[in-house]
Amino acid sequence: MRLTLPPLLLVTSLSVTPLWGQEGGYAERLPRSVLDVRAPSERIEGEPGNMRIVDRSCQAMPLSQLRRRIVDTAVQEWAWFGYSADVQPRTPPARNEPRRPFVYPRLSPEQSARVASSIAGYWAATPDSDWIVQGQNSAWQNKGIGERWHNAWSAAFISWVMCESGLGDPAQFRRAIAHHSYIDQAIVASDTGDERAAYRAYGIGEQRIQPGDLLCRGSRPAYRSLTERRSQLGVGARTHCDIVVKVDEAQEQISVIGGNVRATVRMKVIPATRDDEHPLHPVADNGRPLFAHLQLQAEEIEADALDHAPSLQDKACLVTNLPAIDPLKPSTDC
Repeated sequence: MRLTLPPLLLVTSLSVTPLWGQEGGYAERLPRSVLDVRAPSERIEGEPGNMRIVDRSCQAMPLSQLRRRIVDTAVQEWAWFGYSADVQPRTPPARNEPRRPFVYPRLSPEQSARVASSIAGYWAATPDSDWIVQGQNSAWQNKGIGERWHNAWSAAFISWVMCESGLGDPAQFRRAIAHHSYIDQAIVASDTGDERAAYRAYGIGEQRIQPGDLLCRGSRPAYRSLTERRSQLGVGARTHCDIVVKVDEAQEQISVIGGNVRATVRMKVIPATRDDEHPLHPVADNGRPLFAHLQLQAEEIEADALDHAPSLQDKACLVTNLPAIDPLKPSTDC
């Protein structure tokens, strides 16, 4: 029997713990007989300080399986990293309201050691990334295992999810160390009608958002429209994309999962809106404008795909067992 999770929006504060898990408590990855996804650490040999990439291969799957595999793979990594989530307020803070300074989160040495080979495995799914792993080896050798990754790994996470989900051909998805590479590919696919590309780019609100799609924002520059990025195709930019895992029409929320969000794989529950001319679409990402909706050219699945992900099917116990979950102990034994 599938578990139907309760709505996420039960509080209005930022950076909260979802109902079915305590931030820091984690779930082990599922056996491949349940979810046929290889752990990213299987792509790596050696300990932190002497790691190397040994496998860059990708799965090949039919389009009919893509959406579900993308969602299920992302959710499994989210569970493995500890179920952390931000429920964003519908009304952003006023401009004159004082903001707390952001402190980049640091993992403990134990946590850093646990996730090191997995993050390195994400990099293995991106071309020409050996130098990044080697640079991190040097950082660990000089400063210890607690040293955070010097290169942002959010695009590597997306690339690994797509690789494991069946998008190994670069003509389908341009896996890369930076998000703008596959954003530009989706823009070109939209403009030229390239049927090989798995994603096409649309402005926010132009098309209905579904699980398996990607939502993207810019940091430097902070793009406000797809047109602004279209005029800079091929130019480097600091961007970030998250994978849509649930679209809640009733609650007017869209849940997404991304990598290197507060130094982990994290869920964001983003407030959304609709009007007569546009389907449900995100208002903003924590006050920052989203400029691109990358729509997966694959068969639809249910809007609440998150609730049916295999990694959550045995987690009903977590709803009533929050205090018992230990940051360094698997949460599956509750």
